[in-house]
Amino acid sequence: MADNLYLIGFMGTGKTSVGRELSRQLKREFLEIDELIEAGEGKPITAIFKNYGEQFFRARERAVLQEISLKSDLVVSCGGGIVIRRKNRELMKTSGKVICLYADPEAVYKRVKDCADRPLLNVPDPEIRIKELLEQRAAFYQDADFTVDTTFLTVAEVVAVIREKLKDDQKISDTDQ
Repeated sequence: MADNLYLIGFMGTGKTSVGRELSRQLKREFLEIDELIEAGEGKPITAIFKNYGEQFFRARERAVLQEISLKSDLVVSCGGGIVIRRKNRELMKTSGKVICLYADPEAVYKRVKDCADRPLLNVPDPEIRIKELLEQRAAFYQDADFTVDTTFLTVAEVVAVIREKLKDDQKISDTDQ
């Protein structure tokens, strides 16, 4: 079993910032699935959604995840909607630990309101859309090995919480052997 660390959660919860710092501290390679998709398609995510639609994007997301799952010792920042597909959740679980970063809807909105590259929020009322999407994905996010609420934490504090939880998990698995 690979030991990748997959950071899932809604947009604006800190997956990229936390992932970069966690990978630095753990001396692991950091990958961001959205960046890999953009590089592969030669377009930003917003253009991919606009030109090809969400289904095309989700298929590319799945293909990139499959490639990543064959590697180990990675910290991976996943797009917020990767959890929609059951097969994606299963693949992450079988190839590593899944860590969900959560923030309340108001914090998410404050963090992403000035970002033009959030295609799912290009709607008349993005605050309502954030709440809707969080509700739709809540059960999928609960599938994670553990969740960290980032609403009032700094990146350093979130990384410290994750490292502590990983250490606790390691103690449990060491005693089980």
